[in-house]
Amino acid sequence: MLPIVEGMELRHLRYLLAVAEHGNFTRAAEALHVSQPTLSQQVKQLERSLHVQLLDRSGRTVRLTDAGEGFARYARRALQDLAAAERAVLDVQDLSQGTLRLAMTPTFTAYLIGPLVAQFHEQYPGITLEISELTQDQIDAALLDDRLDLGIGFAGSQRPAVAGTPLFVETLGLVVGAAHPYAGRREPLPVGDLGDQQLALLSRDFATRLHIDGYLAAHRVRPRIAVEADSISALVEIVSRSTLATVLPEAIAREQPRLHPVAVEPAPPARTVVLLHRDAAYRSAAGRAFTELATGWAQ
Repeated sequence: MLPIVEGMELRHLRYLLAVAEHGNFTRAAEALHVSQPTLSQQVKQLERSLHVQLLDRSGRTVRLTDAGEGFARYARRALQDLAAAERAVLDVQDLSQGTLRLAMTPTFTAYLIGPLVAQFHEQYPGITLEISELTQDQIDAALLDDRLDLGIGFAGSQRPAVAGTPLFVETLGLVVGAAHPYAGRREPLPVGDLGDQQLALLSRDFATRLHIDGYLAAHRVRPRIAVEADSISALVEIVSRSTLATVLPEAIAREQPRLHPVAVEPAPPARTVVLLHRDAAYRSAAGRAFTELATGWAQ
């Protein structure tokens, strides 16, 4: 095995994975900024060193062979581990500089990310934050692929290799604008009465919408949906300027003076918000600092 390891270089792994991703030597060469003959020669060199064919070149699309699939799986992991090792070497323990890659599900951008980022930046101005808005499935995949350091999502939904640190419990509630007849209502609204309300809700791409649908279905309420929106800010604007109602995290209503929360009985089930990270992965100084800040803020 030693001659194989000695003959293999990192570029061989990157070249093979690029061809497998693009399914074509020409497109892979363009993405890698190398000539096609060079790319083809390097992949053949890798195959000769391993004494096995890694790519099936017989069809219109270049595909990994069975041996190639097995090799590529470990090659991806090796490159991910190497990238993590490089970050560990460059990690600045005094937090004077560095980068933190953070993602969250969309509802958190409306009320959670603002105070967390403001406090983190105030304490660690040298750390660059790269923030993404993703679904929880996308967050899990990015964590496992080492494209993220941390994510914010909900407990119970993450993949087995993704761990979660509990932050707080999020509650949902009915939210209306000042023009709605229920603005200022004190007594709880029976859940059955939601069937009489015209609602503006998030689209079904949101986990929050699926949570709301499950709650309404459990109480045999057929909602009258007048508007479906794909952003929290759009819902806030619509509800605050109309007589439509919505169901959102109660924290959003508290942050928006134009919105009025209305208690519903029984209330929608609460969800535990967690800070997500890849289990057993290297935790940078910036990642540890953000985890400590987020848990402290939540408490």
